Formats: sequence, structure tokens, C-alpha cells
Amino acid sequence: MVDFSAQYRLIGARIAYFRKLKRYTQEELAFRASISTSYLSRIERGIYSKGVPISTLMQISKALDIDIKLLFEEKFREK
Repeated sequence: MVDFSAQYRLIGARIAYFRKLKRYTQEELAFRASISTSYLSRIERGIYSKGVPISTLMQISKALDIDIKLLFEEKFREK
């Protein structure tokens, strides 16, 4: 089985980055994405051991008003 923990941490860090750009709290983003605050916190820290469903990442990216591909870009550049 492949270990994706480093990728989960990167995706979580990108979510936190865009959340902070929007000046959203975790509570506000979680509400907008229809997920719990504790779940979002685990995602941002990259510690969700079962992986994050693409549907959840789609909800988060929609709530952040960003293209989901920004969460996966290899060469992520802060704007």
C-alpha cells in the first residue's frame, strides 16, 4: 500500500493557505463546505488516515471559490 501522508499534508497546507487568504476561520470554512470543524482541522493538518474523498475536496474548493486543481499542483506558487 502506498503512503500518501506527505501529499495529504501538502493538500491540507494549501487549504489552510487559501482559507487564510479569504480570512475565513476554520469554523466558517467548515460551515461553507458542509463539514465539521474538527474534520477540516484534521484535513488541514494532513492527519486524516483514511484519506479525504474527492467530493470533500470539491466542497472545500467550492467554499473557497478556487479551482480544485490548485490543491494538487506540483509547483504551487503563492500569489
